[in-house]
Amino acid sequence: MAELAIKGGEKVRKDLFPAYKVIGKEEEKAVVEVIRSGILSKYLGCWEADFYGGSQVKALEEEWAVYFGTRNAVSVNSATSALYCAVGAAGIQPGDEVIVSPYTMCASATAPIIYGGIPVFADIEKEYFCLDPDSIEERITPRTKAIIVVNIFGQPHNAERIRKIAKEHNLVIIEDNAQGPGAAYNGEYAGTLGDIGIFSLNYHKHIHCGEGGIAVTNDNELAERMRLIRNHAEAVVGDKGYDNLINMVGFNLRMTEVEAAIAREQLKKLKQLVDERINNVNYLIEKFQDIPCIKTVPVRTGCTHVYYMHPLMYDEKAAGIERELFVEAVRAELAPTKLRETEGVRVEAGYCTPLYLLPIYQKRIAFGGGYPFVGHATNYVKGLCPNCEDVQNKIILHDLMRPGVTYEDLDDVHRAFRKVYENIEELR
Repeated sequence: MAELAIKGGEKVRKDLFPAYKVIGKEEEKAVVEVIRSGILSKYLGCWEADFYGGSQVKALEEEWAVYFGTRNAVSVNSATSALYCAVGAAGIQPGDEVIVSPYTMCASATAPIIYGGIPVFADIEKEYFCLDPDSIEERITPRTKAIIVVNIFGQPHNAERIRKIAKEHNLVIIEDNAQGPGAAYNGEYAGTLGDIGIFSLNYHKHIHCGEGGIAVTNDNELAERMRLIRNHAEAVVGDKGYDNLINMVGFNLRMTEVEAAIAREQLKKLKQLVDERINNVNYLIEKFQDIPCIKTVPVRTGCTHVYYMHPLMYDEKAAGIERELFVEAVRAELAPTKLRETEGVRVEAGYCTPLYLLPIYQKRIAFGGGYPFVGHATNYVKGLCPNCEDVQNKIILHDLMRPGVTYEDLDDVHRAFRKVYENIEELR
């Protein structure tokens, strides 16, 4: 008789996992106050007192800057928008090269394209999955103007090495910290390690207001340029008397007062929510030691990992079956998560296809007949970033360790993996 659920056996767990629901009475009260005020947004796209938004937006930006210890915080409607503002503020122009990660959400790499820049993919570290400083150095040319680093899954990048490289080559560092709020590198908050840092307030991040993003910087000029890009720059620079017109073509990337009010309350909860993630993952790391085909991922020395997702590495040789089948069997043992039932069990074989293999890079077409790639020699061939391709073929990710789960819930996660390993002969 089969033991594994995928073969008809009894599941480890039939009940849904608890929802990741961090919106509470505090946020509800804050939203009601905004609605009663009658001011849901106060932005005007012209140079006058409300160019910078309403009281909630301004308060959020001040509180965010204080929390993370930066001079400036600029709120926008998404982390993608924050990346666009950051790249524009940094002065990226057509033909400029920007070194990016191949292993992240696509916006980190497409942000330079908005301004005619060329994404140049450096490889990632095998252990930590962030940009490899050695690969960055190999990719630098006279056209290189910036590096967009990513604190993937909540792991801080190698800031010391990358800062040194950037200083030597006069490069701007934009830090995509969408998955790492509250992470730290040698006592410094992730997101504050470069020239501009990006945070996400999307609904599935550590804290959220539905959609939203924040960019932080200690450079007042970069901050003001991001504010201009956020809110119709081209209509404002004349009356403002602002003369640096590079990339001063603005968008409407503004956050509403409702979103800002929610985000202010969420920021107060960040440390608690991050601490719960770390505690839950540490509990699972101990549990997973008895499964030879599953290797837990190290944390960079001197750093705090905040686990947007919990990465594991799969040893196919130790298991004797391919990763996809192993994961399919684990998923069969578990149940989905409340509020995300349609997504199935939140255990995945792999993260994202290396970005340079997407059609936009393979066909070298973004705008029109091939702009901005036409005339540029960058080659996006398979094998360009071997570490990235290897990691993608071995990594398993899950988010069943989010705050709200109990140790009993985590025990079910471990039991599912352990059960599949112990009965793996049923899958051979």
